[in-house]
This record gives sequence, C-alpha cells and structure tokens, in this order.
Amino acid sequence: MLTTAPPATTGPDRAASAPSRTLLLNASYEPLCVVPVRRAVLLLLLDKAVLEEAWDAVMHSEHLVLEAPSVVRLHRYVRVPRRSRVPVTRRAVLDRDRERCAYCAGRADTIDHVVPRSRSGPHAWENVVAACRRCNHRKADRLLSELGWTLAFTPAQPRATVLGASGHHRHEAAWEPYLEWFGEGRAEVA
Repeated sequence: MLTTAPPATTGPDRAASAPSRTLLLNASYEPLCVVPVRRAVLLLLLDKAVLEEAWDAVMHSEHLVLEAPSVVRLHRYVRVPRRSRVPVTRRAVLDRDRERCAYCAGRADTIDHVVPRSRSGPHAWENVVAACRRCNHRKADRLLSELGWTLAFTPAQPRATVLGASGHHRHEAAWEPYLEWFGEGRAEVA
C-alpha cells in the first residue's frame, strides 16, 4: 500500500525492473483492459481504484513509496458496451486457444478449419482452432474422422471481454485467476 518515503533511499531503484502493464478490473471484478502501470498508479492515488495484486517491484516518487500494481479494481462500476459477436481473426483464435495446437498441444502459429473450407466448413468460431504448422500440414483438407484424430477441446466463441482484457496477446500469470473467473481462459477441455 501507500507509505511515506524513507528519508534516504540507498541501493538500485527497483522501479526500472517493474512490469509496465496492469490489468484493470471493473467493480464487479470483470476484466476491462490492460493499462500502463503509470495509469494504474494514478487511479490508486486519486482513490478511484483499489490494489488487488502487486508486482514484487517498488515504485518511488519524491514523497511516496508504493508497490507496482499488477491488478487494480475500480471502486465504481463502469458500463461498457459490448459487441455481440467477436470477429474471427487469426490473432483472436490464437488468443482463445492460448497459442496451443488443438491436435497435439504444441505451440500453435496457424489456424485450421476443423471441417475444411473446401468441404463447405464455415469460417466460424466453432469450426476454427489454433494449430501448429506440422499438424495443419498433415491434416490438410481432410476431416478428423478420416485421420482418426480428436480435438483436445471443443471450440467455442469467446466472450467479447476476452479480447478486451487480453488485447496484448500475452498476459501475466498473476492475472489468470481474474481472467478465468469470467471465462477468459481456454475453451472447455473435453
């Protein structure tokens, strides 16, 4: 929390090693977005937010010493209009599947249509998964039943808030409990 600065500070300044991003939660604990640490500190100092979790780093100013915020929650609820349908993009699919291949659980860098487009498969959330290049190439335009493969999870459309909170496609491990609570993690495992 906030404390007054000690009269003399010795040693290296640890603020330089502090992460530069903070997860911002609504009053209902719903993830809103990722903000710079400086913006999160300002929200804390203006008493518009409360510190939920902090990094191991400490930030110094002329009169204050405070923990670098990792997760902050607004005091007042902010109504955020949401789009009813999240567009299917490569980046969004990789975010939803946490960059893991739906076939072998390796690192994914492409997307694949479960029912290929050449066989009238739709370009929809329920038919698109993240895949590694090797599995995508081996599957080609065949059905899973033809290969004897199964999916590691059932693909589904993510909530609109997923992409808002994970706008930076890599999020911190400390944020996981807050993202999982609102269904922002990977699709349900089969």
